[in-house]
Amino acid sequence: MSSLTDPEVPEETAPKAAAREPLDVKQGGAYLGDRAFKLATGSFAALVLALPLVMIALLYSASRPAIEKFGPGFLTGTTWDPVREEFGALPFIWGTVVSSLIALLIAVPVSLGVAIFLSELCPQKLRRPLGFLVELLAAIPSVVYGFWGIFVMVPWLRESVEPALIRRFGFLPLFRGEPLGFGMLAAGLVLAIMIVPTIASISREVLHAVPDTQREAAMGLGATPWDTIRRAVLPSAKSGIVGAIILGLNRALGETMAVTMVIGNRPKISTSVLDPSYTMASVIANEFTEADKDIYISALSEIGLLLFGVALVMNLVARWLVASTKRKASGKAT
Repeated sequence: MSSLTDPEVPEETAPKAAAREPLDVKQGGAYLGDRAFKLATGSFAALVLALPLVMIALLYSASRPAIEKFGPGFLTGTTWDPVREEFGALPFIWGTVVSSLIALLIAVPVSLGVAIFLSELCPQKLRRPLGFLVELLAAIPSVVYGFWGIFVMVPWLRESVEPALIRRFGFLPLFRGEPLGFGMLAAGLVLAIMIVPTIASISREVLHAVPDTQREAAMGLGATPWDTIRRAVLPSAKSGIVGAIILGLNRALGETMAVTMVIGNRPKISTSVLDPSYTMASVIANEFTEADKDIYISALSEIGLLLFGVALVMNLVARWLVASTKRKASGKAT
């Protein structure tokens, strides 16, 4: 006789009373592994943020004696005499700015031309080899550029380029002086060669990121390849190209060895690009080991603080330009 009670439910079909406990131990509603991972990555991010602050604090501490002694006159002073303990940073600021601007004037058109050719016009078989050669320029050590500049570029400038510039444009203050070879023009040329791969590589990637639909729409309306690049591709990539140019400028501002070897290293303010000059990075590299007085070391530290500040300002300007360009592009799109 069968039992009136319900049969037992098999263990396999019985509802699970509770979910299986995870392998990780819970703490405060979050898994222990997740909390540890979040803590580790947050520590790395905080370290990256703390390093610039620590550097600024140390540079300010080291340069405080010079700041207190010279005040704002350090930025406008033109005398650099360690023997008399008279220090002015204006010649170094001038040399840094002028040589970097010369580099930009030369490198930006060349870099954009290379980037446009590689991304839009170059045959598919040549894109990878040419792109590799462009990026290879960024891997060459700066001292090699300086060595090449001393023995190849400087004699060429002294014997061919600068005499021709003086003959034809010597009436302009920009090209007055003697054809020495060493000077701001040589430094600007070396810097231009060094920042071309940076600007070209980033600009090429930015151009690749432009949707193909924009190119196809322009060509569907009858645009030529040049019109497609000028009206459909470049406006969309403007913000990224501006960022690439600013990154190249930062590389030029902070370059040391190559510039030191070809700029002439003379603390002089001159309107002629043919005259020797000095940069902030070069004076630190040349004279820091010879600084035998506290005020001398403090003055060099203040120059380092100025160089750090210039790089920081340029990065902020780059971000502002990129953001403003994106806002304008979104406004036009709407």
